[in-house]
Amino acid sequence: MNILVSACLLGVDCRYDGTGCLLPILEELKERHHLIPICPEAFGGLPTPRPPAEILDGKVINAEGADVTQQYEKGAREILKLARLFNCEAAILKERSPACGFGKVHNGLFDGGLVEGNGVLAGLLSREGLIIIGETQTDRLARL
Repeated sequence: MNILVSACLLGVDCRYDGTGCLLPILEELKERHHLIPICPEAFGGLPTPRPPAEILDGKVINAEGADVTQQYEKGAREILKLARLFNCEAAILKERSPACGFGKVHNGLFDGGLVEGNGVLAGLLSREGLIIIGETQTDRLARL
């Protein structure tokens, strides 16, 4: 199976703060599946590092007050093209992110709080029928 994976979970230093966050179980998963690294922020043209961003009132706003919704939407559309090109059935995404979070995202107040909702990419891929798995849902990874 071809699976999209947040590149930061593969250890790529592409998070807002210029770091990665390697998810060790992906080493095992890559023996059975093709993992396709993606970073919606980078695909949308944002630099690394970049100011943190959160979703507020349907828009992605960074900590400096700039509206970066357009870049997040562009990145999501580009990754959807890859999902279709490679016939991906699932995506393993970084939780709580304004791009990749699924089910819960940061609340837009930059205070660490969470609210129900999906990041821009996670919502798009879910609507397109992909299985979305967060990095703490490793029990679901074993079934792939």
